[in-house]
Amino acid sequence: MAEEQTITAPLERLNQVDSWQELWDLTVEVWRNGVFGIDLGKILIAIGILLVFLMIRRLFTWAVLNRLERYAKRSDTKIDDKVVTALRPPVRFVPVVMGVFFALSYLELDGRVSDFATNLVRSLITFTLFWAFFQLVHPLSFLLGRLERVFTGAMVEWLLKTIKALVIFLGAATILEVWGIEIGPILAGLGLFGVAVALGAQDLFKNLIAGILILMERRFTIGDWIRVEGIVEGTVESIGFRSTFVRRFDKAPVYVPNAHLADSAITNFSRMTYRRIYWVIGVEYRTSIEQLQRIRERIEKYVLETDQFVDPESASTFVRLDAFNASSIDIMLYCFTKTTVWGEWLEIKEKLAYEVKRIVEEEGASFAFPSSSIYVETLPDDRPERYAPPDSENEGDDESDGTRPKSRQPRRAPDSDVDGE
Repeated sequence: MAEEQTITAPLERLNQVDSWQELWDLTVEVWRNGVFGIDLGKILIAIGILLVFLMIRRLFTWAVLNRLERYAKRSDTKIDDKVVTALRPPVRFVPVVMGVFFALSYLELDGRVSDFATNLVRSLITFTLFWAFFQLVHPLSFLLGRLERVFTGAMVEWLLKTIKALVIFLGAATILEVWGIEIGPILAGLGLFGVAVALGAQDLFKNLIAGILILMERRFTIGDWIRVEGIVEGTVESIGFRSTFVRRFDKAPVYVPNAHLADSAITNFSRMTYRRIYWVIGVEYRTSIEQLQRIRERIEKYVLETDQFVDPESASTFVRLDAFNASSIDIMLYCFTKTTVWGEWLEIKEKLAYEVKRIVEEEGASFAFPSSSIYVETLPDDRPERYAPPDSENEGDDESDGTRPKSRQPRRAPDSDVDGE
């Protein structure tokens, strides 16, 4: 038994050594084959290359973009500053594309994996280029500035949005072509799908066409103060494809469908040439003719001689005795201010109100207010007697003595009709 144990012990050790060797061989095989037959060591090195380029990204940004920004600031124009600022994000993405390219090149791929890697790099390059084009649309929009003479500013904004959408569409189509996906059949399928969508989205296209008509007719532009009866009154902040964003004077936002604006009457206060003041000044009936004439002439003189009001040749200006009202003699004041700004208009109107009040008071007249008078020719004979209160002096004497005031008979006021006087 002892001899058998001494023989089997070395055999067990030999089997353990073979197992460890087999495990090591399997590990080396897995390491060499890795993922898709790629050595794991090469994969780690490729990841390291990508990380190095990501670290170089900051250095690249400092060395290239910062210098370009400094050069742009030295120039007289602001266009190059906007271009450099717009290109900053896509340029910062260039080291990422370079890192992916060199990392995949180091792996020495072949077959389908190589085709996938090539298409991935091409897609990243295409994405970067069209991203740069997209970013350049807004800085180069000054080239469309001449179109504002023909179209409105909002129409130019729509055109810029259309160009951006076109850049995105072309970029997506190019990336699909890189991967071997034909865009033609997709567009044909979208055409059929679009017909079905159009039947259920009539309101959307109606609002779109209404928005185009609004811009072409120049009913209003961004920043105008408009009023649509029963819908909204406020300042236009944006004109979208479907709705117009109007902010009310209480700062509440209102999104109005373009179709409502196209079918309704719109008052555009921002396009007023002048701003009107229309008052009716009522004075008392006891005001004499001479006072009325002087009041009217002085108010008219103030309006005509003040530079803040429009000349009668440019806009109607009237200060006239207008009507004999129920409680007043009315003087109509009808004039226009040169400014259309609400705050300035209120200030001018306030000064005019002070001057009107000063003129009326200096002329010895007064403003009328609603009142009524009752004239009685005769009183009925059988009317009740009027009660006369006790004499206050005697009542005070009784109360000062601490005694109970004596009752008094009510006295009648002297009445000529009753006494026969």
